[in-house]
Amino acid sequence: MPPRSNRRPPPPVPSVAETIKQSRPFRSVSQEGVLALLLAADAVRRTVALLLDEHAGLPPQQYNVLRILRGAGEAGLPTLEIPERMIEQAPGITRLIDRLEKKKWVERDRSQADRRQVICRITKSGLALLARVDEHADGKDDEILSMLSQKETRVLIDLLNRVRAGQARPSSSSSPAKNQ
Repeated sequence: MPPRSNRRPPPPVPSVAETIKQSRPFRSVSQEGVLALLLAADAVRRTVALLLDEHAGLPPQQYNVLRILRGAGEAGLPTLEIPERMIEQAPGITRLIDRLEKKKWVERDRSQADRRQVICRITKSGLALLARVDEHADGKDDEILSMLSQKETRVLIDLLNRVRAGQARPSSSSSPAKNQ
């Protein structure tokens, strides 16, 4: 007989219907799947937002911009390229940058090559803030996905990439009918 593990089985995971207290069946498996995705995304977003608020007083979108600018290095990025790299689309990137600049975490300069462009760079104090957040955030990704094996995490990534890619293409039902 194999040795028993001291691990307890994980508690049962409430279904989507139980979580939203829905008693009627879903109209389709796809509807249930989309709701499950939205619930999971919201749970992860709240966990990350709480961590950022507790350790930096920083909203997720501002954190995202700072991480993008850190990744861009000393060259920085034109303001209008930042939204293309954001995890969540943010209306009003200029106002978002204004807030970060007011806190001295970002600086802006006109491009010498193209005076129409404004280049954004993270400052030393912005880098220091990210370093403080990183100290607390290290391991949070592992914690968030701790109920999944590495193999399951890879499958999840693949499935989510496919869902996301499917949203980038215009749907056939929304495209205009061709003239005959």
